[in-house]
Amino acid sequence: MSKETLIILYGGRSAEREVSVLSAESVMRAINYDAFNVKTYFISKDGEFVKTQEFTETPTKDVKLMTNQTIDKKKIISPSAIYEKGAIVFPVLHGPMGEDGSIQGFLEILKMPYVGTNILSSSVAMDKITTKHILESVGVPQVAYVTYIDGDSLDEVIKDVHDKLNYPVFVKPANMGSSVGISQAQNDTELIEAVTLALKYDSRILIEQGIVAREIELGILGNTDVRATMPGEVVKDVAFYDYKAKYVDNKVTMAIPAELPTEIAEKMRYYACKAFKAIGGCGLSRCDFFLSEEGQIYLNELNTMPGFTQWSMYPLLWENMGINYTDVIAELVTLAKEMFEKRESHLL
Repeated sequence: MSKETLIILYGGRSAEREVSVLSAESVMRAINYDAFNVKTYFISKDGEFVKTQEFTETPTKDVKLMTNQTIDKKKIISPSAIYEKGAIVFPVLHGPMGEDGSIQGFLEILKMPYVGTNILSSSVAMDKITTKHILESVGVPQVAYVTYIDGDSLDEVIKDVHDKLNYPVFVKPANMGSSVGISQAQNDTELIEAVTLALKYDSRILIEQGIVAREIELGILGNTDVRATMPGEVVKDVAFYDYKAKYVDNKVTMAIPAELPTEIAEKMRYYACKAFKAIGGCGLSRCDFFLSEEGQIYLNELNTMPGFTQWSMYPLLWENMGINYTDVIAELVTLAKEMFEKRESHLL
């Protein structure tokens, strides 16, 4: 059987570029090299495309991918030079300029199949405020929130928080993942500081009601036939699950499956699939929920390119369902090819 070519696209211009490198290195070691040859391309923080390593067998543990610290400028290429007929792209890119529909549009222009959600669903899920509006329209429960747009009155947003929410609140850039730019505010002064921080990452800010809740996550896999895993739980060793706790200090553990009543688990699986379909999702997503002390379910967000590091929840959730990391990647490739053929067939 001849091998297919899988292109891993990683790095990127967003603040989540370091997570992308960790994810890409995990993916390149989990791939079935009996079925695939692997080519890797790095996108620098300045947006340059760089040709990096190729693999025909599982790389040893000491092999590292190129980063912004080790970039070889002699290997910079034109972005379109990644094109290879018959190859499938795995864009292991997190955050803006990777998970927001931009790279998906680029790959569709190149006429290349790619792993993950399409242009529209990627951009919708990346924008927390737009996601809120869509999920409201289909009855998926969410925590109370207000929004702030750069240039709006800070006095007005404080008034909105007083009218609609209670401290503490969480302040988030609308277009960012991996807890980047997110902070908690306990009072008006901290709210202004949190909004100022979030504005470094986006001009549209989401302010959500803080609740005492368990953090539950489910994996989604599929195109038209959408499947959800059993829930897993994020067990934190810190009060706030921020970027540093998640990726640098690894101050979290995963409880898979989560200890939940069957009725709660099944409701979450139902809402996850409903939300994924509502945004037009395909391929994969990780759906993150809150479960309050009163037993209320709230969908927090859909992450259309979740972390694929060795301690990431998404592959572990599917492993619990009997599908190992290597097989998940293979299925994602199959789904990518299926969606590519469908998109091409729509171009009458």
